Amino acid sequence: MSKTMSVKDGAASGADREDAPGSLGGSRALALLLVVTGAAGLLASWVITLDKFELLKDPNFQPGCSINPVVACGSIMKSDQAEAFGFPNPMLGLAAYAVVIGVGMSLLAGARFPRWYWLTLNAGTLFGVGFCTWLQFQSLYRINALCLWCCLAWAATILMFWYVTSFNIRNGFLPAPGWLRSFFQDFTWALPVVHLGIIAMLIFTRWGTDLWA
Repeated sequence: MSKTMSVKDGAASGADREDAPGSLGGSRALALLLVVTGAAGLLASWVITLDKFELLKDPNFQPGCSINPVVACGSIMKSDQAEAFGFPNPMLGLAAYAVVIGVGMSLLAGARFPRWYWLTLNAGTLFGVGFCTWLQFQSLYRINALCLWCCLAWAATILMFWYVTSFNIRNGFLPAPGWLRSFFQDFTWALPVVHLGIIAMLIFTRWGTDLWA
């Protein structure tokens, strides 16, 4: 009898832990988005890292994505901005995007995370978007070249930032007025579309047909 009661108590205790206030899992769609965008960013970081190593061995090496004077990954990799923290930027991406994939896989497995965890993930994606924005400016107006793999990483980071932010606002982890919650409920997709559209407009305004010349 006591054994039966112990099992029941344990089950109830587990349910309480699962439904603890502030502990929340994400939808399958959000989990898949994190896995896909994390994988895209990881792929971009991996390719750029390999090309960076080749450049270190041979300064005359031309990465496969160096198509013309504008779309020139080599020019980006040789710049000072490519080592903003004293080491190649894509090495930071290898760690960060792997973490995002891990979060997405955990959500697919049914994991639930407390508020601080979701906010930490949001802060990480915010840092990622901020860093990507700085790199975009440097690429367009200082280095005067564009890296296609970098563009993939930018797009992945922007998508994960807006959807994680939307999740936190809709679930009350980030304080927001009711109208903003309603907006994110129905129109989250519009924000990354506008964000990416602005970047595309700046790229075409900067180089126009020189992109494929």
